[in-house]
Amino acid sequence: MIIFAHVLLAVASLAYTTYLFVAPHKANFRAHYSLIALTVASGTYLVASTSTHMVETCMSGLAYLAIVTVGTVFARLRLARVTARIKD
Repeated sequence: MIIFAHVLLAVASLAYTTYLFVAPHKANFRAHYSLIALTVASGTYLVASTSTHMVETCMSGLAYLAIVTVGTVFARLRLARVTARIKD
């Protein structure tokens, strides 16, 4: 059951990253960070509770974090650009 929740959280956070890039809003980043934290926490729990191959699991986790981090940075930059354009 936890694996299903973990995959669902990961897919939801990737989708939310895309949504934030398309329609950035400062208040939505808090929910986004929560999704990322829950995904990392559930992944850590899965690694700790099962006997999985640590290297493969960590590489998948790092790839997920890299994709979400790049998406978040671009969404933040887009939000800054939109906010600056509104102030002008």
